[in-house]
Amino acid sequence: MSLEKLRKQINETDKKLVEVLNRRARIILRIGEIKRKTGKGIYCADRESKILNGITAANKGPLKAEALKAIYSEIMSASRALEKPLTIAFLGPQATFTHQASLKKFGHQVNYLSCENISDVFNEVEKDAADYGVVPIENSIEGAVNYTLDMFMDSDLKICSQMSLDITHNLLANCPMERIRKIYSVPQVFGQCRIWLQENLAHAELIEVSSTTKAAQVAAHEKNSASISSILAAQIYGLKVVCRNIEDSPHNITRFFVIGKDHAGITGQDKTSLMFSIKDKIGALHEMLEPFRKYKVNLNKIESRPSKKKAWDYYFFVDLEGHILEPRIKKAIDELENKCKFLKVLGSYPVGD
Repeated sequence: MSLEKLRKQINETDKKLVEVLNRRARIILRIGEIKRKTGKGIYCADRESKILNGITAANKGPLKAEALKAIYSEIMSASRALEKPLTIAFLGPQATFTHQASLKKFGHQVNYLSCENISDVFNEVEKDAADYGVVPIENSIEGAVNYTLDMFMDSDLKICSQMSLDITHNLLANCPMERIRKIYSVPQVFGQCRIWLQENLAHAELIEVSSTTKAAQVAAHEKNSASISSILAAQIYGLKVVCRNIEDSPHNITRFFVIGKDHAGITGQDKTSLMFSIKDKIGALHEMLEPFRKYKVNLNKIESRPSKKKAWDYYFFVDLEGHILEPRIKKAIDELENKCKFLKVLGSYPVGD
């Protein structure tokens, strides 16, 4: 078949796609009306998870599953915008990894509100200036983001969803690598690229700034300077990518939470996060974990944080498999609550990617 005929088939297929997408959009408008009447939230993490799992299961190729998910992320972003314009608060500024995670989750058809720190993200959602917030919670190399954990101690916001982002570090500059004399980034990034920097740019001065975005901003305006930042930062601030993926470890992943005012519904592949404090006695923590063993609940993670109210007093954060609406999960948590001084369920949400 000739190239011209194949292109004609593409044009015909595109017209059908537009018709189908607009048919879907008209259904979305009707769903939006029902949600407004019943007071339901626009973003449904459980429904989103089921849609993505469904299209992945139905996919016969040649498109890869990740490509389809990226396409559907924008379709769902446009759909949510039809129901109600959403505002998403994130730990900024633009081009940070949290900004990238927000775009991955909510797409480009929502309003984004950049926040200077994690507490501001919580505050914007609590006072309804934003519908949802996105905050980092854990890095595969550096561990938990303690400030995010601490915010849950006093906040009534819930974890609605989670997502992961592969973290890659890139050398950005507007000059050749041999001319680079200064490199800007944050301390953690320098630590994660230490071997590469020593082998390739040992002569360059490493200068710490507040964010990888700030690093890109400085490098864009300073002669013979570079930043270690994201590809998105290169696009936004007009820098060239001198070298990609300069991190020493290829397994650098950060997990993020979407925070809001409601729990997600049950999907069958869920996590629940909770926090509790224990009574000061021998074997107290062992006793707290007994209900999970009793009801065969698998714990994915447990972290401790000082309460900051009393010396040697701690809160424990737990991720477990299952949803709070599952009877065995509810029974385990109810028994735990009877044993501890304080307990708060932070949210049940789809396992996600």
